[in-house]
Amino acid sequence: MRLSILFILLLFAGIFLLISCTDFKRDNPYDPDGINYVGDQSSSSSSSSVPSSSSVALPPSSSSSKPSSSSAGSVPSGGKGNNISAYKTKIIGTQTWMAENLNYAASGSKCGGDDGKLKDDNTSYCDTYGRLYNWATAMALDASCGPNSCASQINPKHQGICPEGWHIPNDDDWNKLVNFVESGNSCSNCAASYLKATSGWNSGGNGQDTYGFSALPGSYGYSGDSFGGVGGNGYWWSATESSGGGAYYRYMDYRYERVFWNVVNKSYLHSVRCVKD
Repeated sequence: MRLSILFILLLFAGIFLLISCTDFKRDNPYDPDGINYVGDQSSSSSSSSVPSSSSVALPPSSSSSKPSSSSAGSVPSGGKGNNISAYKTKIIGTQTWMAENLNYAASGSKCGGDDGKLKDDNTSYCDTYGRLYNWATAMALDASCGPNSCASQINPKHQGICPEGWHIPNDDDWNKLVNFVESGNSCSNCAASYLKATSGWNSGGNGQDTYGFSALPGSYGYSGDSFGGVGGNGYWWSATESSGGGAYYRYMDYRYERVFWNVVNKSYLHSVRCVKD
C-alpha cells in the first residue's frame, strides 16, 4: 500500500515538473506566428532587414507559377534610358546609388496608370516613380528565368538593365546600405525613415531623406496588368534568387521606419535601383 502511494506521489511530481518547464507558445524561428520568428535567413544576414509578419503586403497571384503578361515582348516608349548621366546619384557610405528609380523602357517593362492598370507606354507615373519590371526583365535574362532558377547566369555584380558600370543590388548591397544608415544613426529597424523622400508618402509616412536616396512609394504590378497604386509602399528588386520562381526584394511602407526584406514570385513587377560597381 505504501509503495502504491509513493508511486502515485512520484508520478504527480513528474507531471508537475514537466508542465512547469513547458512553454506552450510557438517558438519555431521559421514559423511566422512563433515567439522568436526571424524570417527566412537563407541569404539575408542583417537583422535590421528581417521582416515582421506584417511586412507581406502583396496579394496572392492566381498564377504564381507563371510569369505575368509583362514578360511579353512588347516594346514600350518613353523613359530616360539607361545612361547614368540621365540620373541623379548619391554616395552613401562606401557605395554610390542611383537617387531615383530606373526609368528605362526595356521590353516588358510597365508604367502605372490612374485606372489601376499597367501601361506599356510612358505615363506621368513613370516620370516620377520610374518603370516597373519583373525580375527576369530587370536582370536582362531570358523569360524562362522567371519560373526557373538561373543561378548559374547571375554575376556577382550583375548589370542587368542598369547603366554600364552599375548593377542590380544583391542582398549584400542592400544590407550594406541598411547597416550603414542604422549604425550612423545609432538605431535599429530605422533605416527607412532616413531613406524615404520627404514627400509623396501617405499621411505620416514621409522620411527625412538624410542621404538623398529619395525612396518613393511606387508600389508594384502583378498578374493581369494590375497595379497596386502609389502612396503606401515602395518595392525594389534584389539580384539574389531564393528559389526557382522566387527572388528577394526590399520594401518600405509608409507606416514603418524599417526596411523590410522578403521573397516573392519573380513575375511581380517592382522598381529598380542600381548601385555602382
